Amino acid sequence: MNRANLTKISAITGISLVIASMVGTGGFTSLGFQLVDLSNTAVILSLWIAGGIMALAGAFSYAEIGTVIKRSGGEYAFLSEIFSPAIGYLSGWISLTVGFAAPVALSAIAFTEYLPISTTNARLLGVILILGTTTVHSLNLNVSSKFQNITTFFKVLLICLIVVLGMVLPANSENAMNFGSSFIREIKSTAFAVALIYVSYSYSGWNAAAYITEEFKNPVKSLPIALIVGTLVVTFLYTLLQFVFIKHVPYQELAGQLNVGTIAIEHMLGTRYATFFGWAISLLLVSGISAMVWTGPRVTSRIALDYPLWKTFRDNKKGIPVKALWFQGILSSILLITGTFDQILVYCGILLNISTLLTVIGTFRLRWVNIPDRRIINVKSVNTVPCQNLPPTNENPKKFKSPLFPLFQIIFLVISVWIIAFSLVNKPIETMIGVGNLVLGLITYFASERIKRRNER
Repeated sequence: MNRANLTKISAITGISLVIASMVGTGGFTSLGFQLVDLSNTAVILSLWIAGGIMALAGAFSYAEIGTVIKRSGGEYAFLSEIFSPAIGYLSGWISLTVGFAAPVALSAIAFTEYLPISTTNARLLGVILILGTTTVHSLNLNVSSKFQNITTFFKVLLICLIVVLGMVLPANSENAMNFGSSFIREIKSTAFAVALIYVSYSYSGWNAAAYITEEFKNPVKSLPIALIVGTLVVTFLYTLLQFVFIKHVPYQELAGQLNVGTIAIEHMLGTRYATFFGWAISLLLVSGISAMVWTGPRVTSRIALDYPLWKTFRDNKKGIPVKALWFQGILSSILLITGTFDQILVYCGILLNISTLLTVIGTFRLRWVNIPDRRIINVKSVNTVPCQNLPPTNENPKKFKSPLFPLFQIIFLVISVWIIAFSLVNKPIETMIGVGNLVLGLITYFASERIKRRNER
């Protein structure tokens, strides 16, 4: 299959994909969990700004790496080239097992929570949504691209409408605004670090465009635009959105609640409009689910090209990883049925932070060790073209350079290490599940290598 002959997407679609991947469950649900242990409004807004800066720092790093290693697959492709196939494989394993499947499950849970009608079996409805979206993306890239652009436009329009209304309308007399509690004490607390996990999850998706690099018409130009512009737009919208929620709802009605968006609209406009916005938010969460259903299987199909253990998940003749799509859909459904929202969120956040942390560290190695420029290739077999046969990075003048290097990378690393360290101490069960996941990944890696060596004989 020649990828050059397949339909390609523009930077606009890439931006839509990033925004759709980021704007979803977290922005409308995480605030309730944060307010359980934190009450200072400046601290809450600082959380969202810090999350945005962290996401932007990651976007800068991924844009730089992605314009050198121009392969789909995200962390899997990057870490395999920069460090070693084993590290890349484990990163791909995280994406394959929870990196996309878990957020899809979370978004499906949020979808059912925001529906303004009661249902006897909400999780079954979530499963139907996941499998239905999977069916749509099994068709062709044109359908995926158009669906993503349209739904993302309406999603951003809805959030802008909520923000504008929230800023213009007078504040609730008994709102959650609180600047009296100690800012420094809450910033230094364990609760702040744990809350940062929720925020980092809310911003997850900033790297979505890196998973489909080869589907861009011009990856060197389009990938940085998609990653950076998409992240900036979401950071701005998310911070204002949380402020609006806090401005219009009493603290006791927000703390611990999942559907904070509907609660806020009810206080702002009344029950009738809250019902309308409940429907709108539920339907637009489908856009986020769609984005993750689209990008996640691209990692699996990339792994399938390199490791015969997974060869059944390679793209079909249309360039669509249909079997990988259904594998992820079934895995998401299992997570939705068996896990709680909080458990899935923390477990997923820990593993994703480890994966992105290693990738950002890879930016230093990319600059200092002079990793060769990795051009897009048409893969016709399991084996990829060796890096040493390609021109070095300094022969590619068009590649993106992260500004103020290494300032943003250090910011990203410090926050990531902080999140991971506190997770180890405060969320030991979820952490151990994550470790078990990585051990299982290592087992499959060695099994894959054994099959590959056997096939080469």
